[in-house]
Amino acid sequence: MRDFDGKTAVVTGAASGMGRAFAERFAREGMQVVLADIEEEALKAAVLELEQQERRVIGVVTNTMSRDSVQELAQRAIDEFGKIHVVCNNAGVISRRDSGQGDRGVWEIPQSDWDWVMGVNFWGVLYGLQVFVPHMLEHGEEGHIINTASLAGLIPGAGVYGVTKHGVLALSEGLYRDLKNRDAKISASVLCPGLVNTRIFRAERNRPDEFARDTSAEDSAALAGIEAVLQQAKSPAAVAEIVFEAVQNDRFYILPHPAWDEIIRSRFEQVLARGEPIKVDFEELMGRLAGGEDF
Repeated sequence: MRDFDGKTAVVTGAASGMGRAFAERFAREGMQVVLADIEEEALKAAVLELEQQERRVIGVVTNTMSRDSVQELAQRAIDEFGKIHVVCNNAGVISRRDSGQGDRGVWEIPQSDWDWVMGVNFWGVLYGLQVFVPHMLEHGEEGHIINTASLAGLIPGAGVYGVTKHGVLALSEGLYRDLKNRDAKISASVLCPGLVNTRIFRAERNRPDEFARDTSAEDSAALAGIEAVLQQAKSPAAVAEIVFEAVQNDRFYILPHPAWDEIIRSRFEQVLARGEPIKVDFEELMGRLAGGEDF
């Protein structure tokens, strides 16, 4: 996709982090941008900032766990701007209990964590495809879909979060194949970032009450330590630039953190060797990030 001026992008999880950076990057290209997020006040602030830059944007409070809510998002976008050309299915969460899983077995993770994280990270992406792809195929103009997975979708482990990101990767590969088989003018990419300086580890702030939020898991000291390390990680704006270039050049796999390449390669070598899954030492990686490596 090369022509962006006057076209429309929809970005979920757009009130902060990578989603906000994606919205800003597409707006700079002259696109009309629909920012979607469940966090209403942060969404209003993001929209206001872009409006002050004289960008054509609107904000739509959206719960990506609900297909009806995603459908309402699409209708608002169409009513406001007409045809939609770029969709970033980006909203994502991680459970604090999952991120600090320790010795917890996958069979011991509470059902509420599975329901919440799967609901946002996987079902939210699927609903985005079900709602937006038919519209984009119907209008027949070129476009692009970016699904946010993670390097957690390419390596073992990472609990519920990793399961959802493996799912997003597989779903995105199927999407790309199906679009090419139909000679569609829209294409797709899957984004698999490593560590990015966002607030994802504070995602519990938006966890609905019906999914049994565990406030005891929110250790402020631990969160502060993680976020201090993440300040050394790649910025959302840097990732947004890489994503934009991938859309321009129709690249499917977007891996902004080449320092992980050897770990990914080791994983697939073990698969082909019929060996055991590799073990990723996340504490070591966090230490290397703190030491200046681009993890």
